Amino acid sequence: MPELPEVETTRRGIEPWLVGRRIERLVVREWRLRWRVPRSLPRRVAGAIIRTVGRRAKYLLLATDAGTLIWHLGMSGSLRILDAAAPALVHDHVDLVLDSGRCLRFNDPRRFGSLLYTADDPARHRLLAGLAPEPLSDTFDATALWRRARARRASIKSLLMDSRLVVGVGNIYASEALFRAGIRPGTAAGRVSRARMAALVAAIRAVLEEAITVGGTTLRDYVNPSGMPGYFAQRLFVYERAGKPCRRCGTPIRQYTQGSRSTYWCPRCQR
Repeated sequence: MPELPEVETTRRGIEPWLVGRRIERLVVREWRLRWRVPRSLPRRVAGAIIRTVGRRAKYLLLATDAGTLIWHLGMSGSLRILDAAAPALVHDHVDLVLDSGRCLRFNDPRRFGSLLYTADDPARHRLLAGLAPEPLSDTFDATALWRRARARRASIKSLLMDSRLVVGVGNIYASEALFRAGIRPGTAAGRVSRARMAALVAAIRAVLEEAITVGGTTLRDYVNPSGMPGYFAQRLFVYERAGKPCRRCGTPIRQYTQGSRSTYWCPRCQR
């Protein structure tokens, strides 16, 4: 699933093509995404000017003078900037056609993505209202996270993937940040000291920022708006490297299932 770096890379890629452009029409070929695309949406946005392209967690927010489009890539979705006349492929479900002759095309083989709309403040939308701080913002604070973790028996990795505490840190980047901080993913969150929590917060920021600079991580489906893969996969220390030698100490990387997801760690570097 595209995580925060992939969504932020997408945002940065599409923003120059969208801001200030008028929406000529919205073409919906498949209405049955994760949530059904509102039937009124093409009528609502036709003729609107796109003012900003933002992001909240893994949601892209296209603010127009007619309201805000809330876009989620799901597990396998991608957004591309193409010529509006380019033939649609089998999983090209939505086109946002612009007055420039270009379109923003949404491809989603699994249809777990979504396209919704609000005329109100998007921060109050049901999908966004309860979200926790952004990990790259000043509101993501190590002391506050340590205090929230003190009474938790859940693992520290599960804590990082709880969107009520911090958003956008998915399985790949939680695994990589824990490696950099030297913390074993199964450690009870309440047992992580304040100093180690500070190191973990710093590692999360470093991993996410580094991934954004190289366009995110492509393991299977993800491509950026230019059709290029993300290159952070070449810098992974533990994720999907079970049995391979640790890049730091040479010990074989281990893997087990944690909360229905695969977890990877180095038994020597992470304690």
